[in-house]
Amino acid sequence: METIKNRYEFVILFDVENGNPNGDPDAGNMPRIDPETGYGLVTDVCLKRKIRNYVETVKEDAPGYRIYVKDGVPLNRSDKEACDAIGVKADKLKEEKKKDDQLDAKLRDYMCLNFFDIRTFGAVMTTFVKGALNCGQVRGPVQLGFARSIDPIMPQEVTITRLAITTEEDAEKKGTEMGRKYIVPYGLYRCEGYVSANLARKTTGFSEEDLELLWQAIINMFEYDHSAARGKMSVRELIVFKHDTELGCAPAYKLFDAVHVEKNGDVVYPRAYTDYKVTVDSASLPAGVTCQRKI
Repeated sequence: METIKNRYEFVILFDVENGNPNGDPDAGNMPRIDPETGYGLVTDVCLKRKIRNYVETVKEDAPGYRIYVKDGVPLNRSDKEACDAIGVKADKLKEEKKKDDQLDAKLRDYMCLNFFDIRTFGAVMTTFVKGALNCGQVRGPVQLGFARSIDPIMPQEVTITRLAITTEEDAEKKGTEMGRKYIVPYGLYRCEGYVSANLARKTTGFSEEDLELLWQAIINMFEYDHSAARGKMSVRELIVFKHDTELGCAPAYKLFDAVHVEKNGDVVYPRAYTDYKVTVDSASLPAGVTCQRKI
């Protein structure tokens, strides 16, 4: 597969309706929020999880498209697999590396070749099993920032009831049980990301096919991951800026500044995507950069 030749930046706009896009375990699982401004936040880790889940769903562990950071699979199981594949003993890796100064590169290359998320996002592949099991550290060509809501959000705590009772003792005292869940009535979030062709060529081999799969995964990352807790979540825009060189033609902030998201007319409390207007100032783009709106 051919490694990508162009640098990219991209903007994702996604929204949530009557759901919790990313609960904060340190705050009783309420939606993450910037306490100074009231803007909602969604972590990069949360979004990467959705992308991994999509790739795992559509590729079903096809060769070259397995997922390293995966539910129910210990990391050192995959690390040990790399050692077995290149013929070294995982519990004597330190001694093996003294004999072969190319061993680190071999382990890294095996992991990048077989695991899509390592090839894309990178990984720290150091675990401990009878000593250090170290497959190296990889800085991935694709990086995401935190998503932030366009306007301040107002999380609501909704009381819910359950007819079923947990224990026999409780059943003698009450007929229902109470609970709570947090929702955001509506929020439009913006996330910015980067794709480095330079890191792809030097380190992971992230290819043109991988890039197309990444765009598909971003567009569909909520479509196979619906839940009652998250409500209705949808990716509304994927705006991609492509440089005509490997290292790029302009600073990323100039491209991000070209994307404007504004409320329509007299809207005070947005409750739908149609309450916003999204524009891209294509005339302000630097030479050597093109823009494509993939949704």
